[in-house]
Amino acid sequence: MTNIPFTLVGNYDNMLKGTDTRSQNYLIKQLPRPTVFLNTKLEVVLVSDSWIEAFGFEGSDVMGVSILDLFPDASKEWLEVLNSCLRGRRGTTGIDRHIDAEKNETWFEWINEPWFDNKENICGIIIQTDDVTQRIKKELEHDKTRILLDTKSEIAGIGSWEFNALHNELSWSPMTKQIHEVPEDYEPSLESAIEFYKEGYSRNTISMIVYKAIETGSSWSEKLQIVTAGGHEKWIIAAGKPLYKNGEYIGLIGTIQDVTNISESEIKTRESEKLLRTVVDNLPLNLYIKDLESRKILVNKAECSYMGFTNADQLLGKSDFDLYDNNIAQLSRDEDLYVMNNGASILGKETISVRKDGSVTHFLTSKIPLYDQNNEVYGLMGISLDISDLKQKEAELRDLINVTSQQNKKLINFAHIVSHNLRSHTANFSMLLDFLVSEEDPKEKNRIIHMLTEASDNLLDTLDNLNEVVAINTNVNIEKVSVCLNERVKALEKTLSAYLINHNASIKNEIPKGTRVRVVPAYLDSILMNFLTNAVKYKHPERDPIIRLSARKNKNFLELAIEDNGLGIDLDKYGDKLFGMYKTFHSHKDARGIGLYITKNQIEAMNGKITASSEVGKGTTFKIYFDDKN
Repeated sequence: MTNIPFTLVGNYDNMLKGTDTRSQNYLIKQLPRPTVFLNTKLEVVLVSDSWIEAFGFEGSDVMGVSILDLFPDASKEWLEVLNSCLRGRRGTTGIDRHIDAEKNETWFEWINEPWFDNKENICGIIIQTDDVTQRIKKELEHDKTRILLDTKSEIAGIGSWEFNALHNELSWSPMTKQIHEVPEDYEPSLESAIEFYKEGYSRNTISMIVYKAIETGSSWSEKLQIVTAGGHEKWIIAAGKPLYKNGEYIGLIGTIQDVTNISESEIKTRESEKLLRTVVDNLPLNLYIKDLESRKILVNKAECSYMGFTNADQLLGKSDFDLYDNNIAQLSRDEDLYVMNNGASILGKETISVRKDGSVTHFLTSKIPLYDQNNEVYGLMGISLDISDLKQKEAELRDLINVTSQQNKKLINFAHIVSHNLRSHTANFSMLLDFLVSEEDPKEKNRIIHMLTEASDNLLDTLDNLNEVVAINTNVNIEKVSVCLNERVKALEKTLSAYLINHNASIKNEIPKGTRVRVVPAYLDSILMNFLTNAVKYKHPERDPIIRLSARKNKNFLELAIEDNGLGIDLDKYGDKLFGMYKTFHSHKDARGIGLYITKNQIEAMNGKITASSEVGKGTTFKIYFDDKN
């Protein structure tokens, strides 16, 4: 407070009488510190220019005015201070806020002293003020910061600590004590603080870190475990750094954060991720996740194995264009765009995947859009079930059904044939026997007996034919072996040499040397014998028979073509009956209609097939497809 001469502040009576008033007023006006003198009525009697300026008043307007009128918004506390000054209380202070006419906010500290006359009676109050606006603002900011830090510290579980190396004193913040579960009056030491760390790795680590920090000046931040005073294990992040003054070490400062809940959550999350990864990797499905560019960002083991990679890193970041032919990749990309652009799933779609090595896989594929927290699509999840084996079984079942259907048709046809033929033979026998019984002429009886003998021979032939067909269709354990087709044809040509010479027939064996085929040898000989003899038997009357044989590979089959220049067959008329039993198409005396039927059964018994093309008067070509795998 600025000291005011006693003769000035104590000569109030003289001031009132006007004695030396001008010089005194001049002195008060020049005071550098804002000062105002109030009488016992709290009216202004003397005032410095600095006080007038500080509060934005006009000098002539404040003289004789009550301080309560000048500051109508003054706090009750300040008014009580003024009254206490009038009662003789010295050195009272206070801080109050002032808002001027332009709404500017200013904070002032008021220092209030009683004003005494020459007789030591209180004649008023001397008030001096200081503008403490910046200090108050800093204090408010400091308080806000402290409150904010305390709040954040409580929420984040972060405590602070400081070690004074000069006095060997360690101080903990309330939050640090709370983390360690010690009472508020607990006084830690550097040694006891280290003892809180869990014995083993954590305690050894913090000891080494603190020692290194003191020796080298390095900072630290480590995730460790402590055992609290309550015996609870906690995960904490311990951080700190050394303090220096004038280049000399004076202590340590740092923080400790309780991350137990976070660590436990991380452990549970890792466990959940590991469990989920284990489940995903062991699913009997190809599973993958793609980003918006259809690049794979997650794959399971089944997908890696299918694509021929040993680990996921080799596959991540690749698109279908890196893995498949462009056509297949484009189809997949179009599906991906449909799912991601429309947010619609594709479920259980049967697809065919062709890898760049040409291998084909049948999949049952589903693609499902993935959404982020803003409900925006960020990719898709694909699930593919390999159904190649199922498709193979389906094809096999379909073939089995077809074979069964054909066998049923054959059985029905065979039953009709048996029924028809045996009934015809039976009727013929019955009629001839009736004739024989009623006939008395010996010559006629001999003729009828001769007819009965022929009928009996025909019945035996029929039974032999039927037995052969039954044998072919019931032999489920036929064994196929690999034979040289060219050599087999040559052997049959020698066997039929006399027959061929007798009819001026020739065989053109154009089958490549070394051509082998898996067949039942007896069936192959029977098939070749039947077609070669038929070609001679049904030769054209105007030219010698020529039989041409050729062979070529056709996927899984060996195709054998047998071409003749004989009479030919009207396939428009007889095409559906060509391979039927007892079906004949020429009036040849030796035609029985059983050869092609048996031949077809033998071919089909070896999982093969036969086709025919013919032109009447020019010849016929039969093509036999031998199953060269099974």
